[in-house]
Amino acid sequence: MKPIDPNLIFKIKNNYEFENLALKIFEYQIQSNNIYKKYCSLVLKDKYPKSLQEIPFLPISFFKSEKIISKNRDTEIIFKSSGTEGKRSSHYVSSINLYEKSFLKNFIANYGDLEKKCIIGLLPSYLENGDSSLIYMVNKLIKKSKNQQSGFYEKNFEKLKKCILQNEEEKKQTIIIGVTYALLDFASKYPTELKNTTIIETGGMKGNRKELLKEEVHNILSSSFNIKHIHSEYGMTELLSQAYSKKNGVFETPKWMKILIRDIYDPFSMKKNNETGAINVIDLANIHSCSFIATDDVGFLVNENRFKLSGRITNADIRGCNLLIQ
Repeated sequence: MKPIDPNLIFKIKNNYEFENLALKIFEYQIQSNNIYKKYCSLVLKDKYPKSLQEIPFLPISFFKSEKIISKNRDTEIIFKSSGTEGKRSSHYVSSINLYEKSFLKNFIANYGDLEKKCIIGLLPSYLENGDSSLIYMVNKLIKKSKNQQSGFYEKNFEKLKKCILQNEEEKKQTIIIGVTYALLDFASKYPTELKNTTIIETGGMKGNRKELLKEEVHNILSSSFNIKHIHSEYGMTELLSQAYSKKNGVFETPKWMKILIRDIYDPFSMKKNNETGAINVIDLANIHSCSFIATDDVGFLVNENRFKLSGRITNADIRGCNLLIQ
């Protein structure tokens, strides 16, 4: 089977087109990806999926032990998880251009023209790794913003405060993308009222602070900065797409990404809206690795393209990008 044109994923208009393309990508991946092919042969046996619900979702742990990539594809970059404990996940990406197109289209759709924004990365722990997909994304957003004050501020809170206050005075829109513990540290030292600043937390305490519920984190940040809603990003090393939450912890996926909720004890039994289970992610941007991933996260669907997180499966490995919910 010939490779599918990746640009088709960005032309999806409805559920019918999504499912049709997803089934074609599934067919391509079981023919081109040896690891996924072996897994599907064990799970499916003689059956063949006729719907999204029947597609086998590869356990996310495979990214820690196997090279998940289509044969005859060269690796342009390898993204690795933060790996606070045990072996790190590795995502072998054969098209960095596809990753850039995915995150740029989605970010701009959610937050508008980048050239009118100041983009700030507050991600000190991720910078230490050097091979983070999140750092790659934020660095690209910073460059696209073409703003001299955009950049990674690490723990230079004094400089960050001056930048934010100047932008507030000039009514310049600022977006801070930050790891949770760094945002909390900044909030405790420099609480101030923000009217033109959006805060996107990416999760992650990494042993730097006592673990807090996501709701507690958002309450602290909202109070410190007098902001009604704290935004969140749902992404991971193993994906090339992200979902964003702008309020009430409800995440929305782009049109080329979909969430299904599986029964924790029966992976082929799918839950209905508002029924809690484990999260399966379909990321069509993962066209040359695996688009169908069974995560260790727990949550429920609000509707066809919105979902909420509830926590993680008991005893699942804690990833560095894990959102802070218990």
